[in-house]
Amino acid sequence: MNIRKLEDLLKKVKSGKTTLDEAKAQLKSLPFEDLGFSRIDHHRSLRKGFPEVIWGEGKTAGQILTITKQLKTKGQNILITRLEERKAKAIQRAFPKSRYYPNSKVLTYLTHPVLSEGKGTILVISAGTTDIPVAEEAAVTAQFMGNRVETLYDVGVAGIHRLLSERQRLEAARVLIVVAGMEGALPSVVGGLVDRPVIAVPTSVGYGTSFGGITALLAMLNSCASGVAVVNIDNGFGAGYMAGLINRI
Repeated sequence: MNIRKLEDLLKKVKSGKTTLDEAKAQLKSLPFEDLGFSRIDHHRSLRKGFPEVIWGEGKTAGQILTITKQLKTKGQNILITRLEERKAKAIQRAFPKSRYYPNSKVLTYLTHPVLSEGKGTILVISAGTTDIPVAEEAAVTAQFMGNRVETLYDVGVAGIHRLLSERQRLEAARVLIVVAGMEGALPSVVGGLVDRPVIAVPTSVGYGTSFGGITALLAMLNSCASGVAVVNIDNGFGAGYMAGLINRI
């Protein structure tokens, strides 16, 4: 249940349009609902200002669909990450107004319009084209949380002039998400240019000694630039969520 739906319910009880028993029936599944295979945290939107997100990987299409339907009944906007296209098609048959982003494997469904809560722009930057799927996961997540998001792709350190030509956009952003694989150098460069929070996202892109993103992760953790924080490998969602929280302050 989101805060607007709760406020509407309380107003209806106060005005006599809804009885106490009807209100209790709507609230009885708070704080969570046990589906046997999953316990849905319906209280999360009230507690944290953002509903529970569905992790699509490892779940069957049927399980995802059941969770999605239950979230919808509570008036929650729905975000599903790591969702394979085959499963996405099953969800879209039941929810034709949902939107699937095949590049990042993210699906969204809105039960109500997203309120603009961000104070400024979140700029999502990728070092290379191959990093874009993770960058897009971050961008979609941040937009879903009510932020204005811009993207700046393929500006890695192999051609640093590409990044420097966008200096004004870097300085105008309130929060920056920098996604990079290989040696993971780009967040340090961006962190040395701006006075805003930089969230670094290592990706699993790279040759053998990148070790599936561990090299980029360690490089970002050892950044000499101040103001750089790091999320886990390929965790675009985590970066988008954190940027959204920072942008609300």
